[in-house]
Amino acid sequence: MNEEELQELQEELAAARSELEGLQVTAADREARAAHLESELASARSELAGTREEAQAREDELRAQNEALEEQSRGAARRYRELVLQQSPELPEELVAGDSVAEIDAALERARETVSKVRGHLESQAQATRVPVGAPVRSGPDLSGLSAAEKIEHGLERSRG
Repeated sequence: MNEEELQELQEELAAARSELEGLQVTAADREARAAHLESELASARSELAGTREEAQAREDELRAQNEALEEQSRGAARRYRELVLQQSPELPEELVAGDSVAEIDAALERARETVSKVRGHLESQAQATRVPVGAPVRSGPDLSGLSAAEKIEHGLERSRG
């Protein structure tokens, strides 16, 4: 091997070493970046887990509040129904039902319509079978169709007794 070849090989070796050092620096930089990203990922995962726990706790709290409000609404609807039935004793309790004020109002309207129809039907039946109050005016028998002799005989019978 001559000196030129040796020189070329040394230059190639130096270039390879330089390239190797560059690659080692790049690899170290990327390893540091990967470690940093893994750290950020772990932090983000931890934050996400905390946020999920907070969200679940908030959801449970809201669910409990919603259930309490629904129960309160049903209680108010029951009290409303009782008041309506007290003010309208002609309405059957069975016809007025519901879990909300709107449902009770709708049932109340239907019950009023039903009672009105039944009342109208009963009144029309009562009108059809109505007997006038009191007895008719008493009057004597109609004697206009009798002969004179029959009228005299009738008068004598009446005076005897």
